[in-house]
Amino acid sequence: QAHVAESGGGLVQPGGSLRLSCAASGLALRYYVTAWFRQAPGKEREGLLCLSSSGDSTTYLDSVKGRFTISRDNANDTVYLEMNSLKPEDTAIYYCATRRWGVCRDLPDSYDYWGQGTQVTVSS
Repeated sequence: QAHVAESGGGLVQPGGSLRLSCAASGLALRYYVTAWFRQAPGKEREGLLCLSSSGDSTTYLDSVKGRFTISRDNANDTVYLEMNSLKPEDTAIYYCATRRWGVCRDLPDSYDYWGQGTQVTVSS
């Protein structure tokens, strides 16, 4: 049974940075399409960025362009979300999701495996 897990969330001051990690067991992320989503209280889950199996990245949310970056370390089979210049409105639970086939999509239903989420709180 495949399992995906995020780590690295926490409390950070506005303007600060965090790096989230997504690791898996039972599957190899380097062969998968992996995306980061987030969900704030009372809001729908929204797609942030996606990384194809070939390493091409797509950013879906305009408000994170230039601040968030997705990457993958194939040696450690881990996908990262680097977040800089964090704002209070970035506060949410952040999820990693992955799928074996196809292309990047920002639709949650497109992904087969999800982590449990990690809380990111941006506050002074």
